[in-house]
Order: sequence, then C-alpha cells, then structure tokens
Amino acid sequence: MKKVFAPGCALLLYKPNLAARMLALLREDFPGIDEHRTCCHHDPGLPEGTEVINVCAGCDRRFRQLYEATTTRSFWEILAESASFPFPDYGGRTMAILDPCPTRDQPQIHAAVRTLLARMNISLAEPENTGTRSTCCGDSFYGTLPVDQVKAQMAKRAAEMPADEVVVTCVSCIKAMHIGGRKPRYLVDLLFGQETYPGVFEPEEWHAELEAFMAETKG
Repeated sequence: MKKVFAPGCALLLYKPNLAARMLALLREDFPGIDEHRTCCHHDPGLPEGTEVINVCAGCDRRFRQLYEATTTRSFWEILAESASFPFPDYGGRTMAILDPCPTRDQPQIHAAVRTLLARMNISLAEPENTGTRSTCCGDSFYGTLPVDQVKAQMAKRAAEMPADEVVVTCVSCIKAMHIGGRKPRYLVDLLFGQETYPGVFEPEEWHAELEAFMAETKG
C-alpha cells in the first residue's frame, strides 16, 4: 500500500519546520513515504489504495469522504504506538482538551491523542462536551455568521474548558481558544517541547491567509 504524509496547509503555514520533523519521524518506519502537499480541497490525484497519514482533522475528513482512492490514518495513531520517540515530561500539569469537530466520529483518534498526553505526563481535564460529543471551537461558523458572532461562539466554547491550558490538534482551534481567553497548547508543539503561538488569529485575517495558501497548493 502506498503511503503519503499530508501535513495540511494550516500546519505548513504555522510551523513548516515541525511538519518536516514529523515526516522525518515517519520515514524511520516507512522509508519510502512521500510528502503530499496538494490541499485536501483539491483532487489529490493519488493512486487507488493510498493511505494518507494526516495531522489536520479537516484533511482527515475530506480524504476519507471525498476521495475514493484514499484511506486515512492520523499521525497521532502511529506515534501512540512508538517505542522510541522521546516524549517530553510535563510533570503532571493539568490541561483541558478540545477534540476537533471533523473527527467527532473517529474515537480511535481521540484515544490515540489521550495516549500521547498520558505518555507526556499531562493530567487531562475533560470538558463536558468531549470526544464523540465534542462541539465546534467556533471557527466553522466563519462565513455563515458575522465575525463578532463567530468570536462569541469561540468565547462560549473556551468558557466550557475546565483548565486554562487547552490541548488542541487543529491550528484553527489555536486561534479560537486564544480569542476565547484560554492558552492553547497545540499537540505538535507539546510533542516537540515548543510553545504554541496564536500568530494571525482574527478570523478574517486568518481565513484570508489560509485560503491564499490553499489556492497555491493545488498540486
């Protein structure tokens, strides 16, 4: 089975150096794996039976649902099985978690993420709406609601978090939790011992930057 790694447009915008480090890790187990940079909003043009290893929840859903040639597996599931990755130790620090809505129906991804957090000695505080019951961070309302209402949805979701630090696996969720007054901790950053920075976070600016990058990655 052909395998490719799709880091996703958001991660490539956020910290492309971490996408490169993730690809290097995957090549230790899958030496022939290629990087796939064609945005998931465009036909990937991959051969039948390709497995797409992804980071982004939106990419995971699109590759699963829109393209018959591809199946998906999250990077989190693969790393959760690692016997050699040097997991950092966060000393039992308590963090909340926000599961992204595109993977609401993927409990194996939720389980893998929690395995990774446990291996980093992070104490998890689950919100009421979590896992398969998780609700949107607010970003998916962009384009359908006025921006002030989008930000209100982000603040509402952030207020549901039972800890100030919130683990996220989606770059847009970084922006949402920051707008909502929480401290987002992106899982990729946690794994590599880095801080999480919101960068461009105002919804209109972030989506303009993201859409421009997506248009450039048509393959």
